Amino acid sequence: MRKLLYSLLLLIPVTLQPVFGQNAKASYGTFALTNAEIVTVTNGTISNGTLIIQDGKITALGTSVETPSGAKVIDCSGMQIYPGMIEGGSRIGLTEVGSDQRTRDYNEIGDVIPQMKALTAVNPNSALIPVNRISGVTTSLVVPAGGVYSGTAALINLHGYTPDQMYAGFEAVVINFPVSGRRGWWDSRSEEEIKKATEKAIGDMKDVWEQARAYARIDSSFRAKGSEEKADYYPEMETLIPYVRGEKPVIIEVNAAKDILSAIEWVKENEVKAIFSGVSEGWRVAEELAKAKIPVIAGPVLSMPTRSSDRYDQAYSNPGIMQKAGVKVALSAGGAENIRNLPYNAGFAAAYGMGRDEALRAITIVPAEIFGVAEQMGSLEVGKQATLFVTDGDPFETSTDVEYVFINGWNIPMESRQTKLYDEFLKRQPGIQD
Repeated sequence: MRKLLYSLLLLIPVTLQPVFGQNAKASYGTFALTNAEIVTVTNGTISNGTLIIQDGKITALGTSVETPSGAKVIDCSGMQIYPGMIEGGSRIGLTEVGSDQRTRDYNEIGDVIPQMKALTAVNPNSALIPVNRISGVTTSLVVPAGGVYSGTAALINLHGYTPDQMYAGFEAVVINFPVSGRRGWWDSRSEEEIKKATEKAIGDMKDVWEQARAYARIDSSFRAKGSEEKADYYPEMETLIPYVRGEKPVIIEVNAAKDILSAIEWVKENEVKAIFSGVSEGWRVAEELAKAKIPVIAGPVLSMPTRSSDRYDQAYSNPGIMQKAGVKVALSAGGAENIRNLPYNAGFAAAYGMGRDEALRAITIVPAEIFGVAEQMGSLEVGKQATLFVTDGDPFETSTDVEYVFINGWNIPMESRQTKLYDEFLKRQPGIQD
Protein backbone atom coordinates (compact mmCIF):
# COMPACT_ATOMS: atom_id res chain seq x y z
CA MET A 1 0.00 0.00 0.00
CA ARG A 2 2.84 2.42 0.93
CA LYS A 3 4.53 1.80 -2.45
CA LEU A 4 1.24 2.45 -4.24
CA LEU A 5 0.71 5.77 -2.45
CA TYR A 6 4.28 6.82 -3.23
CA SER A 7 3.74 6.00 -6.89
CA LEU A 8 0.56 8.08 -6.97
CA LEU A 9 2.33 11.03 -5.33
CA LEU A 10 5.01 10.90 -8.01
CA LEU A 11 2.29 11.26 -10.62
CA ILE A 12 0.70 14.35 -9.05
CA PRO A 13 3.17 16.95 -10.40
CA VAL A 14 2.60 15.60 -13.87
CA THR A 15 -1.18 15.44 -13.76
CA LEU A 16 -1.60 18.83 -12.05
CA GLN A 17 1.00 20.75 -14.03
CA PRO A 18 -0.59 23.73 -15.83
CA VAL A 19 -0.80 23.40 -19.58
CA PHE A 20 1.31 26.50 -20.18
CA GLY A 21 3.60 26.38 -17.14
CA GLN A 22 3.84 28.95 -14.37
CA ASN A 23 3.06 32.61 -14.83
CA ALA A 24 6.01 34.95 -15.17
CA LYS A 25 6.63 37.15 -12.13
CA ALA A 26 6.67 40.94 -12.08
CA SER A 27 10.01 42.51 -11.15
CA TYR A 28 10.65 45.42 -8.79
CA GLY A 29 13.59 47.76 -8.55
CA THR A 30 15.13 50.83 -10.11
CA PHE A 31 14.47 51.40 -13.81
CA ALA A 32 15.58 54.05 -16.28
CA LEU A 33 13.36 54.40 -19.36
CA THR A 34 15.58 56.31 -21.78
CA ASN A 35 15.30 58.03 -25.19
CA ALA A 36 11.51 58.12 -25.00
CA GLU A 37 8.78 60.55 -25.91
CA ILE A 38 7.19 61.14 -22.50
CA VAL A 39 3.51 62.16 -22.68
CA THR A 40 2.95 63.59 -19.21
CA VAL A 41 -0.73 64.55 -19.91
CA THR A 42 -0.60 67.46 -17.46
CA ASN A 43 2.71 69.13 -18.37
CA GLY A 44 3.13 68.60 -22.08
CA THR A 45 5.30 66.12 -23.96
CA ILE A 46 9.03 65.62 -23.45
CA SER A 47 11.01 64.51 -26.49
CA ASN A 48 14.02 62.21 -26.14
CA GLY A 49 13.57 62.10 -22.40
CA THR A 50 14.37 59.77 -19.53
CA LEU A 51 12.01 58.62 -16.77
CA ILE A 52 13.37 57.09 -13.56
CA ILE A 53 11.39 54.60 -11.47
CA GLN A 54 12.59 53.98 -7.92
CA ASP A 55 10.79 52.56 -4.86
CA GLY A 56 7.58 52.37 -6.86
CA LYS A 57 7.58 56.09 -7.66
CA ILE A 58 8.58 58.35 -10.53
CA THR A 59 11.67 60.04 -9.08
CA ALA A 60 12.79 62.01 -12.13
CA LEU A 61 11.85 62.74 -15.73
CA GLY A 62 13.20 65.09 -18.35
CA THR A 63 15.94 65.52 -20.94
CA SER A 64 18.84 65.97 -18.51
CA VAL A 65 18.23 63.15 -16.06
CA GLU A 66 21.08 61.16 -14.53
CA THR A 67 20.61 57.40 -14.47
CA PRO A 68 21.00 56.02 -10.92
CA SER A 69 23.73 53.49 -10.28
CA GLY A 70 22.45 49.94 -10.63
CA ALA A 71 19.28 50.91 -12.49
CA LYS A 72 18.01 48.60 -15.19
CA VAL A 73 18.11 50.65 -18.37
CA ILE A 74 15.34 50.15 -20.92
CA ASP A 75 16.02 51.85 -24.24
CA CYS A 76 12.70 53.32 -25.42
CA SER A 77 13.96 54.83 -28.69
CA GLY A 78 11.04 55.40 -31.03
CA MET A 79 8.58 54.70 -28.19
CA GLN A 80 6.16 56.75 -26.11
CA ILE A 81 5.47 56.63 -22.37
CA TYR A 82 1.94 57.31 -21.09
CA PRO A 83 0.36 57.25 -17.62
CA GLY A 84 -1.62 54.05 -17.04
CA MET A 85 -5.17 54.14 -18.32
CA ILE A 86 -7.97 54.19 -15.74
CA GLU A 87 -11.18 52.33 -16.56
CA GLY A 88 -14.18 54.20 -15.14
CA GLY A 89 -16.37 51.22 -14.28
CA SER A 90 -16.13 47.47 -14.90
CA ARG A 91 -16.62 44.04 -13.32
CA ILE A 92 -13.06 42.82 -13.81
CA GLY A 93 -12.06 40.55 -10.95
CA LEU A 94 -15.70 40.07 -9.97
CA THR A 95 -16.60 37.64 -12.75
CA GLU A 96 -14.79 35.07 -14.83
CA VAL A 97 -17.22 33.11 -17.02
CA GLY A 98 -20.44 34.95 -17.80
CA SER A 99 -22.43 31.76 -18.38
CA ASP A 100 -21.39 30.19 -15.05
CA GLN A 101 -23.03 31.84 -12.04
CA ARG A 102 -20.47 30.27 -9.71
CA THR A 103 -17.86 32.65 -11.14
CA ARG A 104 -20.06 35.77 -10.93
CA ASP A 105 -19.69 37.72 -7.69
CA TYR A 106 -20.93 41.21 -8.49
CA ASN A 107 -24.67 40.95 -7.85
CA GLU A 108 -25.75 40.15 -4.30
CA ILE A 109 -29.31 39.45 -3.14
CA GLY A 110 -31.30 42.49 -2.02
CA ASP A 111 -32.23 45.98 -3.14
CA VAL A 112 -30.51 47.86 -0.30
CA ILE A 113 -27.03 46.42 0.29
CA PRO A 114 -24.57 49.35 0.29
CA GLN A 115 -22.45 47.51 2.86
CA MET A 116 -21.50 44.83 0.32
CA LYS A 117 -17.97 45.77 -0.77
CA ALA A 118 -16.78 44.91 -4.27
CA LEU A 119 -13.19 44.93 -3.01
CA THR A 120 -13.75 41.86 -0.84
CA ALA A 121 -15.00 39.92 -3.87
CA VAL A 122 -12.12 40.76 -6.24
CA ASN A 123 -10.22 37.70 -7.48
CA PRO A 124 -6.56 38.75 -7.91
CA ASN A 125 -5.92 35.51 -9.84
CA SER A 126 -8.54 36.20 -12.50
CA ALA A 127 -7.30 35.25 -15.97
CA LEU A 128 -8.97 38.41 -17.25
CA ILE A 129 -6.60 40.72 -15.37
CA PRO A 130 -3.40 39.94 -17.33
CA VAL A 131 -5.37 39.98 -20.60
CA ASN A 132 -6.45 43.56 -19.97
CA ARG A 133 -3.49 45.13 -18.18
CA ILE A 134 -0.99 44.33 -20.94
CA SER A 135 -3.02 46.71 -23.12
CA GLY A 136 -2.07 49.59 -20.82
CA VAL A 137 -5.23 49.60 -18.70
CA THR A 138 -3.58 49.53 -15.29
CA THR A 139 -6.42 50.60 -13.01
CA SER A 140 -10.18 50.05 -12.88
CA LEU A 141 -13.16 50.96 -10.79
CA VAL A 142 -14.88 47.64 -10.04
CA VAL A 143 -18.61 48.12 -9.65
CA PRO A 144 -21.34 45.90 -8.15
CA ALA A 145 -24.70 45.60 -9.87
CA GLY A 146 -28.33 44.89 -9.01
CA GLY A 147 -30.79 46.47 -6.63
CA VAL A 148 -31.10 50.18 -5.93
CA TYR A 149 -28.27 50.57 -3.41
CA SER A 150 -26.21 47.80 -5.00
CA GLY A 151 -23.00 47.93 -2.96
CA THR A 152 -19.70 49.75 -2.69
CA ALA A 153 -17.45 50.08 -5.74
CA ALA A 154 -13.66 50.13 -5.38
CA LEU A 155 -10.76 51.42 -7.44
CA ILE A 156 -8.08 48.76 -7.95
CA ASN A 157 -4.74 48.47 -9.67
CA LEU A 158 -4.51 45.35 -11.83
CA HIS A 159 -1.61 43.83 -9.94
CA GLY A 160 -1.33 42.22 -6.52
CA TYR A 161 -1.79 38.97 -4.64
CA THR A 162 -4.66 40.22 -2.46
CA PRO A 163 -7.50 42.71 -2.92
CA ASP A 164 -5.91 44.95 -0.26
CA GLN A 165 -2.67 45.07 -2.26
CA MET A 166 -4.67 46.02 -5.36
CA TYR A 167 -6.75 48.73 -3.66
CA ALA A 168 -6.02 52.14 -5.22
CA GLY A 169 -7.54 54.49 -2.65
CA PHE A 170 -11.19 55.10 -3.59
CA GLU A 171 -14.52 53.52 -2.68
CA ALA A 172 -18.08 54.74 -3.24
CA VAL A 173 -21.60 53.43 -2.76
CA VAL A 174 -23.43 52.77 -6.04
CA ILE A 175 -27.06 53.83 -6.56
CA ASN A 176 -28.99 52.57 -9.57
CA PHE A 177 -31.34 55.47 -10.18
CA PRO A 178 -34.85 54.16 -11.01
CA VAL A 179 -35.56 53.95 -14.74
CA SER A 180 -38.69 55.85 -15.76
CA GLY A 181 -39.16 54.32 -19.21
CA ARG A 182 -39.35 50.85 -20.67
CA ARG A 183 -36.54 48.49 -19.84
CA GLY A 184 -36.35 47.24 -23.42
CA TRP A 185 -38.37 46.00 -26.40
CA TRP A 186 -39.61 43.09 -24.29
CA ASP A 187 -41.21 45.40 -21.69
CA SER A 188 -44.96 45.09 -22.33
CA ARG A 189 -46.17 47.18 -19.38
CA SER A 190 -48.72 49.92 -19.96
CA GLU A 191 -47.76 53.58 -19.51
CA GLU A 192 -49.74 53.67 -16.28
CA GLU A 193 -47.94 50.59 -14.93
CA ILE A 194 -44.56 52.09 -15.83
CA LYS A 195 -45.47 55.37 -14.10
CA LYS A 196 -46.59 53.64 -10.90
CA ALA A 197 -43.51 51.40 -10.82
CA THR A 198 -41.22 54.39 -11.30
CA GLU A 199 -42.89 56.44 -8.59
CA LYS A 200 -42.63 53.52 -6.17
CA ALA A 201 -38.97 52.88 -6.99
CA ILE A 202 -38.04 56.54 -6.55
CA GLY A 203 -40.05 56.68 -3.34
CA ASP A 204 -38.26 53.62 -1.97
CA MET A 205 -34.86 55.09 -2.88
CA LYS A 206 -35.70 58.36 -1.12
CA ASP A 207 -37.05 56.55 1.93
CA VAL A 208 -33.79 54.67 2.41
CA TRP A 209 -31.83 57.92 2.10
CA GLU A 210 -34.05 59.58 4.70
CA GLN A 211 -33.57 56.62 7.04
CA ALA A 212 -29.81 56.97 6.62
CA ARG A 213 -29.99 60.68 7.41
CA ALA A 214 -31.96 59.93 10.58
CA TYR A 215 -29.45 57.25 11.56
CA ALA A 216 -26.60 59.73 10.97
CA ARG A 217 -28.31 62.31 13.21
CA ILE A 218 -28.62 59.73 16.00
CA ASP A 219 -24.95 58.84 15.58
CA SER A 220 -23.97 62.52 15.70
CA SER A 221 -26.06 63.03 18.83
CA PHE A 222 -24.29 60.24 20.70
CA ARG A 223 -20.90 61.53 19.60
CA ALA A 224 -21.71 65.10 20.66
CA LYS A 225 -22.63 63.89 24.14
CA GLY A 226 -19.44 61.87 24.38
CA SER A 227 -21.59 58.88 25.18
CA GLU A 228 -20.30 55.35 24.82
CA GLU A 229 -23.80 54.39 23.79
CA LYS A 230 -24.30 53.81 20.07
CA ALA A 231 -27.24 53.38 17.76
CA ASP A 232 -28.34 49.81 17.15
CA TYR A 233 -26.07 48.20 14.59
CA TYR A 234 -27.63 48.60 11.16
CA PRO A 235 -24.92 47.90 8.55
CA GLU A 236 -26.84 49.40 5.63
CA MET A 237 -27.34 52.71 7.43
CA GLU A 238 -23.86 52.66 9.00
CA THR A 239 -22.35 52.44 5.53
CA LEU A 240 -24.38 55.37 4.23
CA ILE A 241 -23.44 57.80 7.04
CA PRO A 242 -20.47 59.49 5.28
CA TYR A 243 -22.51 59.76 2.08
CA VAL A 244 -25.56 61.45 3.59
CA ARG A 245 -23.17 63.82 5.39
CA GLY A 246 -21.59 64.73 2.06
CA GLU A 247 -18.17 63.44 3.09
CA LYS A 248 -17.97 60.97 0.21
CA PRO A 249 -19.47 60.91 -3.29
CA VAL A 250 -22.05 58.34 -4.36
CA ILE A 251 -21.92 56.91 -7.86
CA ILE A 252 -25.34 57.17 -9.50
CA GLU A 253 -25.95 54.95 -12.53
CA VAL A 254 -28.38 56.86 -14.76
CA ASN A 255 -28.81 56.98 -18.53
CA ALA A 256 -32.04 58.38 -19.98
CA ALA A 257 -32.27 62.17 -20.28
CA LYS A 258 -35.45 62.33 -18.19
CA ASP A 259 -33.86 60.24 -15.45
CA ILE A 260 -30.67 62.33 -15.50
CA LEU A 261 -32.75 65.46 -14.87
CA SER A 262 -34.57 63.72 -12.01
CA ALA A 263 -31.25 62.58 -10.54
CA ILE A 264 -29.84 66.12 -10.78
CA GLU A 265 -32.88 67.44 -8.90
CA TRP A 266 -32.57 64.77 -6.18
CA VAL A 267 -28.84 65.50 -5.78
CA LYS A 268 -29.56 69.21 -5.45
CA GLU A 269 -32.42 68.77 -2.98
CA ASN A 270 -30.40 66.49 -0.72
CA GLU A 271 -27.01 68.20 -1.14
CA VAL A 272 -25.54 64.93 -2.30
CA LYS A 273 -21.95 64.72 -3.50
CA ALA A 274 -22.37 62.69 -6.67
CA ILE A 275 -20.72 61.14 -9.70
CA PHE A 276 -22.99 60.08 -12.56
CA SER A 277 -22.17 56.90 -14.44
CA GLY A 278 -23.43 55.66 -17.82
CA VAL A 279 -25.15 58.91 -18.89
CA SER A 280 -25.78 57.55 -22.40
CA GLU A 281 -28.18 60.43 -23.07
CA GLY A 282 -26.05 63.02 -21.33
CA TRP A 283 -25.72 64.90 -24.62
CA ARG A 284 -29.41 65.78 -24.42
CA VAL A 285 -29.01 67.51 -21.05
CA ALA A 286 -25.34 68.55 -21.17
CA GLU A 287 -26.03 72.13 -20.12
CA GLU A 288 -27.94 70.98 -17.04
CA LEU A 289 -25.14 68.59 -16.06
CA ALA A 290 -22.56 71.34 -16.45
CA LYS A 291 -24.65 73.75 -14.37
CA ALA A 292 -25.00 71.14 -11.62
CA LYS A 293 -21.21 70.58 -11.67
CA ILE A 294 -21.64 66.82 -11.54
CA PRO A 295 -18.73 64.82 -13.03
CA VAL A 296 -19.65 61.85 -15.21
CA ILE A 297 -18.22 58.51 -16.27
CA ALA A 298 -19.54 58.07 -19.80
CA GLY A 299 -19.63 54.80 -21.64
CA PRO A 300 -19.24 52.45 -23.16
CA VAL A 301 -18.63 54.78 -26.11
CA LEU A 302 -18.71 51.90 -28.58
CA SER A 303 -22.47 51.47 -28.29
CA MET A 304 -25.64 51.69 -30.31
CA PRO A 305 -27.83 54.83 -30.17
CA THR A 306 -30.38 54.78 -27.34
CA ARG A 307 -33.26 55.67 -29.68
CA SER A 308 -34.01 54.60 -33.24
CA SER A 309 -34.36 58.25 -34.25
CA ASP A 310 -30.83 59.12 -33.12
CA ARG A 311 -27.85 59.41 -35.43
CA TYR A 312 -25.72 56.28 -35.76
CA ASP A 313 -22.78 58.07 -34.12
CA GLN A 314 -24.63 59.58 -31.16
CA ALA A 315 -22.95 57.32 -28.60
CA TYR A 316 -19.55 58.24 -30.05
CA SER A 317 -20.20 61.98 -29.84
CA ASN A 318 -21.89 61.90 -26.41
CA PRO A 319 -18.70 62.42 -24.32
CA GLY A 320 -17.48 65.26 -26.53
CA ILE A 321 -20.79 67.13 -26.38
CA MET A 322 -20.81 66.96 -22.59
CA GLN A 323 -17.15 67.92 -22.30
CA LYS A 324 -17.58 70.94 -24.56
CA ALA A 325 -20.57 72.02 -22.45
CA GLY A 326 -18.29 72.14 -19.40
CA VAL A 327 -18.93 68.72 -17.85
CA LYS A 328 -15.96 66.86 -16.36
CA VAL A 329 -15.99 63.59 -18.35
CA ALA A 330 -14.18 60.31 -17.76
CA LEU A 331 -14.67 57.29 -20.01
CA SER A 332 -15.52 53.64 -19.55
CA ALA A 333 -15.44 50.60 -21.82
CA GLY A 334 -17.59 48.65 -19.34
CA GLY A 335 -17.98 44.89 -18.98
CA ALA A 336 -15.19 42.73 -17.63
CA GLU A 337 -13.21 40.87 -20.25
CA ASN A 338 -12.73 43.73 -22.70
CA ILE A 339 -11.75 46.83 -20.76
CA ARG A 340 -8.60 46.53 -22.88
CA ASN A 341 -10.76 48.31 -25.48
CA LEU A 342 -10.76 51.47 -23.36
CA PRO A 343 -8.25 53.26 -25.65
CA TYR A 344 -10.43 52.49 -28.67
CA ASN A 345 -13.51 53.85 -26.90
CA ALA A 346 -11.43 56.96 -26.25
CA GLY A 347 -10.31 56.99 -29.88
CA PHE A 348 -13.92 57.10 -31.09
CA ALA A 349 -14.75 59.84 -28.59
CA ALA A 350 -11.72 61.77 -29.87
CA ALA A 351 -12.74 61.39 -33.52
CA TYR A 352 -16.36 62.36 -32.88
CA GLY A 353 -15.87 65.71 -31.20
CA MET A 354 -13.87 65.29 -28.01
CA GLY A 355 -10.44 65.70 -29.55
CA ARG A 356 -7.40 63.54 -28.88
CA ASP A 357 -5.94 65.49 -25.95
CA GLU A 358 -9.22 65.59 -24.02
CA ALA A 359 -9.92 61.93 -24.80
CA LEU A 360 -6.51 60.99 -23.41
CA ARG A 361 -7.20 63.06 -20.29
CA ALA A 362 -10.59 61.30 -19.98
CA ILE A 363 -8.86 57.96 -19.40
CA THR A 364 -5.99 59.22 -17.25
CA ILE A 365 -5.98 62.38 -15.15
CA VAL A 366 -9.73 63.15 -15.25
CA PRO A 367 -10.87 59.84 -13.67
CA ALA A 368 -8.01 60.22 -11.17
CA GLU A 369 -9.41 63.64 -10.24
CA ILE A 370 -12.99 62.35 -10.04
CA PHE A 371 -11.90 59.50 -7.76
CA GLY A 372 -9.73 61.77 -5.63
CA VAL A 373 -6.44 60.00 -6.40
CA ALA A 374 -4.84 62.53 -8.77
CA GLU A 375 -1.93 63.03 -6.38
CA GLN A 376 -0.98 59.39 -6.90
CA MET A 377 -1.81 58.60 -10.52
CA GLY A 378 -3.27 59.84 -13.80
CA SER A 379 -0.23 61.70 -15.12
CA LEU A 380 3.55 61.38 -15.30
CA GLU A 381 4.96 63.60 -12.57
CA VAL A 382 7.75 63.30 -10.03
CA GLY A 383 6.45 61.80 -6.80
CA LYS A 384 3.50 59.96 -8.35
CA GLN A 385 3.14 56.20 -8.55
CA ALA A 386 5.13 54.63 -11.36
CA THR A 387 1.97 53.32 -13.02
CA LEU A 388 2.48 53.70 -16.76
CA PHE A 389 2.91 51.96 -20.08
CA VAL A 390 5.25 52.20 -23.07
CA THR A 391 4.04 51.89 -26.67
CA ASP A 392 5.48 51.91 -30.16
CA GLY A 393 2.79 54.34 -31.33
CA ASP A 394 -0.53 56.02 -30.60
CA PRO A 395 -2.45 53.90 -28.04
CA PHE A 396 -5.73 54.83 -29.76
CA GLU A 397 -4.59 52.96 -32.90
CA THR A 398 -5.28 49.22 -33.04
CA SER A 399 -1.96 48.63 -34.83
CA THR A 400 -0.01 49.94 -31.83
CA ASP A 401 1.75 47.48 -29.52
CA VAL A 402 2.24 48.03 -25.81
CA GLU A 403 5.85 47.10 -25.06
CA TYR A 404 6.08 47.60 -21.28
CA VAL A 405 3.68 48.09 -18.38
CA PHE A 406 4.55 49.26 -14.86
CA ILE A 407 2.12 49.27 -11.93
CA ASN A 408 3.32 50.90 -8.71
CA GLY A 409 6.87 50.40 -9.91
CA TRP A 410 6.42 46.72 -10.76
CA ASN A 411 7.54 45.76 -14.25
CA ILE A 412 4.59 43.64 -15.35
CA PRO A 413 5.28 40.61 -17.59
CA MET A 414 3.66 41.07 -21.00
CA GLU A 415 1.99 37.72 -20.68
CA SER A 416 -1.59 36.52 -20.47
CA ARG A 417 -3.63 33.43 -21.20
CA GLN A 418 -4.08 34.67 -24.74
CA THR A 419 -0.36 35.23 -25.37
CA LYS A 420 0.32 31.75 -24.00
CA LEU A 421 -2.28 30.23 -26.31
CA TYR A 422 -0.80 32.14 -29.24
CA ASP A 423 2.71 30.89 -28.48
CA GLU A 424 1.51 27.35 -27.81
CA PHE A 425 -0.26 26.95 -31.13
CA LEU A 426 2.21 28.98 -33.16
CA LYS A 427 4.91 26.41 -32.31
CA ARG A 428 2.72 23.41 -31.58
CA GLN A 429 4.27 19.98 -31.26
CA PRO A 430 3.48 17.72 -32.97
CA GLY A 431 2.75 20.12 -35.81
CA ILE A 432 0.33 19.72 -38.67
CA GLN A 433 1.19 16.72 -40.83
CA ASP A 434 1.73 17.35 -44.54
